[in-house]
Amino acid sequence: MSWLQRLLEFTPLTIHPLSRLKPHQHLLPATDPSWQWQSTDNDPQFILRKGLPLPGWQMLEVAMDHDQPQVAIRLYLDTGKGFSEEESVFLPLKSGRKTKRMFYVSKPLKAIRFDPMEQEGHFTLHHLRIAWLSPWFAHDRLASRLANMHHHWREWNRSRILPELKRQAEAKGQHWRDMALPQYEATFERYTSRLDYRQWLKKQEPLSTEGVQARLEKLSSLPLISVLVPVYNPPLDWLRECLDSVQAQLYPHWQLCIADDASTAPGVTELLAEYAEQDSRIKVVYRPSNGHICAASNSALAMADGEFVALLDHDDCLAPDALLRVAEAFHQNPNASLIYSDEDKLGVDGTRFDPHFKPQWNPDLLLTQNYISHLGVYRTALVREVGGFREGYEGSQDHDLVLRVTARLTAQQIVHIPHVLYHWRAVEGSTALASREKGYTSHAGLKAVEDFLKSKTPAAKVEFGHYSNTYRIRWPLPEHPPMVSMLIPTRDRVEVLQPCVDAILERTDYPHFELLILDNGSVCNKTLDYMVEVEQRDSRVRVLRWNHPFNYSAINNFGASQAKGEILALVNNDIEPIHSDWLNEMVSQAIRPEIGCVGAKLYYPNDTVQHGGVILGIGGVAGHAHKYFTRNSFGYFTRLHLAHNLSAVTAACLVVRKAIYEEVGGLNAQHLTVAFNDVDLCLKIREAGYRNLWTPYAELYHHESVSRGADDNVEKRARAQKEVEYMRRIWGEQLDTDPAYNPNLTLIHEDFSLR
Repeated sequence: MSWLQRLLEFTPLTIHPLSRLKPHQHLLPATDPSWQWQSTDNDPQFILRKGLPLPGWQMLEVAMDHDQPQVAIRLYLDTGKGFSEEESVFLPLKSGRKTKRMFYVSKPLKAIRFDPMEQEGHFTLHHLRIAWLSPWFAHDRLASRLANMHHHWREWNRSRILPELKRQAEAKGQHWRDMALPQYEATFERYTSRLDYRQWLKKQEPLSTEGVQARLEKLSSLPLISVLVPVYNPPLDWLRECLDSVQAQLYPHWQLCIADDASTAPGVTELLAEYAEQDSRIKVVYRPSNGHICAASNSALAMADGEFVALLDHDDCLAPDALLRVAEAFHQNPNASLIYSDEDKLGVDGTRFDPHFKPQWNPDLLLTQNYISHLGVYRTALVREVGGFREGYEGSQDHDLVLRVTARLTAQQIVHIPHVLYHWRAVEGSTALASREKGYTSHAGLKAVEDFLKSKTPAAKVEFGHYSNTYRIRWPLPEHPPMVSMLIPTRDRVEVLQPCVDAILERTDYPHFELLILDNGSVCNKTLDYMVEVEQRDSRVRVLRWNHPFNYSAINNFGASQAKGEILALVNNDIEPIHSDWLNEMVSQAIRPEIGCVGAKLYYPNDTVQHGGVILGIGGVAGHAHKYFTRNSFGYFTRLHLAHNLSAVTAACLVVRKAIYEEVGGLNAQHLTVAFNDVDLCLKIREAGYRNLWTPYAELYHHESVSRGADDNVEKRARAQKEVEYMRRIWGEQLDTDPAYNPNLTLIHEDFSLR
């Protein structure tokens, strides 16, 4: 059945080029000889007509090197009607790794067309195989992927998915595969990646010997850093790589504290003894019985003599400059008690991939996900003070520890190093590769977050998030929720205003709100008639007139002055709620004492993301995070599904306490009449000491700017330029260093691609 594997084994890479391909021997001499093929345009094609797979479930496997930021391949299956998109298999390749997906052959095949990429470029095909799958295995893999990755099946046990699909299909009079396969296909998302991580790594210059010495000489102190490594039956090669990565540190003042948790695998004890004998900085304790990772970590902690402890898993690796950069961070921030860095993953073959470039201290993100993770370095005394690693939290022991530690720290004592200093081993069965592999880790993390909240807000409830090791906090509303005043500026365009207002009135189950329509000089009779009608129909609606030239900031400030509510909701006249609990979610966040502005998840009518929060600096001032991602996309490290702190959110749908709004002077009506007034407001509120927050659990449609129009004339463009200049003049430095973002990520695009 594995016809392509046989082809590669017996006649390597002699698949038949159909069009738009040049083999290596025809490439120009200047071309890198490591490439076997050149795609000459955006539609290269191979054809395969012999040894075709029979009908049934098949697994496609591809491994290919290429010179593009990202590549997706496609198989076209000819069942007698020629090649078409309807009968094709799409697969985005994982950089440097074998990529797999299933597909189903419904009829005998006449031919297969293999398109190795969708752009010009060079590539080498290392592995191409199609393998027959038993129906049982295929069904299990299908259910697992839907449970892990499809938004509709997130809450389902995988054993129930296929029976439910069959039930639904029977009710619709169709085969269950016809329902399942499109959903499986939808889990293979197209992502933009303008710069491949391997290319990015090539541009990073290693520190020279002279550079290292110069940096060491600048340190006023050379603290000892104890690296804690709990060990239990790791592959010996990976354990050796782990220990070698500590010995290779450019910073020499370290101690390696290893606790072997009664390993039974041959060679582990001997290898640890070998390292301890050759380097006096290495200490090993052999536990008499297996106690799991928390007990082993505590045994390692008990040996630590360092002022700081760094956490390292037994099959992971530190970057050579890891501890040097940590020592520099403590030198620059002498009161710091927690330092954390960016990280990436390490494949079986040593390939580095999937970098996680993190924000600075983001307390709400930490409640929903352990984004701090690796590398984490803590003040030793503080770790001991909070009780070390708590048994019973295995799998999420780091999340539990960081929550207990940060509860005792100020934001200034938590420092992020924007460099990849930790390489997390990703292999089959590891949490690094697929967090669902270890379901117990999610339960331990939920318990850790619950414990944290008990001492802060006992009434808050924690739930599992949409994805493994993510969580949702349901913050409580008081018995008598505060009144919310919704401010909706508008002028004419009843076809826009009416759906917005009617949808809010019909799809908002928050019990106590008023809706203020701020009419900016409407003259359309239909619009005026609708305002009269809705005000008479619903006692929650008031229409207020503001007959001055358009000034978004001034209109909202006027509305705020007339508002009866303790909470203001700035809402565009082209917004439509999707779920009725949207305002409950936003208000429950906004009434938290530490929270300022709260933003919502907004979609274009085609179900792509319009607003996933605001990132400062994009395009010079600010841009929308995850713009144009599909509605159910993960986002950057699942961030499209996590409530977290951002520097700013859009006023298209923004909730804030009225007292805070007034404290900072509301929107800037003098300098920001149309654009960036929401960013300016958020930054003023952040400067006043509050955290702004974006939540994915308030979902609304946004028909962006349909009523105001675009900046498409000389006057509007001049106004827009003045607003940009004002923002740069007032907030320039902050716009260039967004603490909720990362300096390694793009300031040109809105997709979290590499800079």
